[in-house]
Amino acid sequence: MNSVKKILVPTDFSEQSIVALNQSYNLAREIKAEITLLYVLEDGGTISRFFSKQHHDEVKSGIEADLLKLAKEVEKKTKIPVNTLIAKGSVYEKIVEVADLLNAEFIIMGVHGRVGIKKKFIGSNALRVVREANCPVITIRGKHHRDGCKNIVLPLDLTKETKEKVSKAIEWGKLGYGAAIRVVSVLFTTDEFVVNRLTRQLGQVKSFIEKAGVECTAEIIKGIKGEETLAQNIIDYANKVDGDLIMIMTQQEVDFTQYFIGSAAQEIINNSDIPVISIIPSMKKDTSVFTKPY
Repeated sequence: MNSVKKILVPTDFSEQSIVALNQSYNLAREIKAEITLLYVLEDGGTISRFFSKQHHDEVKSGIEADLLKLAKEVEKKTKIPVNTLIAKGSVYEKIVEVADLLNAEFIIMGVHGRVGIKKKFIGSNALRVVREANCPVITIRGKHHRDGCKNIVLPLDLTKETKEKVSKAIEWGKLGYGAAIRVVSVLFTTDEFVVNRLTRQLGQVKSFIEKAGVECTAEIIKGIKGEETLAQNIIDYANKVDGDLIMIMTQQEVDFTQYFIGSAAQEIINNSDIPVISIIPSMKKDTSVFTKPY
């Protein structure tokens, strides 16, 4: 297996998939990775049977030419090596399969629209890719982003989230970006015991991150039930602090091997104009409560 690091960028040549490709350049430079552009030819079902093999071959040849042209343009502009691949089948299954074959470090993909709005094929498969991929997935919905990463927003529910998530954020903070970590937790209660406990625990997280040499702030947001969801509170906070990346973690049921995505995480992925990175926990289950420093 080639030891060169790979970033997989699925594309359908739509505007949003090109935005995602543009966002891959800085990360590729930071981790010294190559980019692989992937186009998935969807299984056509009954309709495709009406077209001849020659027609399908012509379509494939046209896509190959467009991919190569895009790859050459990117290489010329960025000096980053770019490879191209075409696969046929279920879009999200092929994205996950190719990422595994490449041993990809990351998948970076565009997300079209919000929940309930018809999306193009890349966007409509984003949540499935996040759920099933064996590497971190960065989803890009907004169209305008700053170069680099100066502020990583780290939402923590300290009764559920793992220490591993904080460690992953530190890894990102130590990249050449020199990013600060903005830890945030949303409370929908005024219970003094809960508030004090969470304040103490956030202080421990902040201290741990700073001892690792990464700038950090920690803040508790008082949510109001019925007015804004947990996800929207996090998105609003990320916008307020000029966040460049929101880091969430997929979780895993005790009795299942498949990862699932909580409703708040889904809402963040679908509604945030700020890129979202979904991290997969390395352990089957870790519900460690942050009761003492690391």
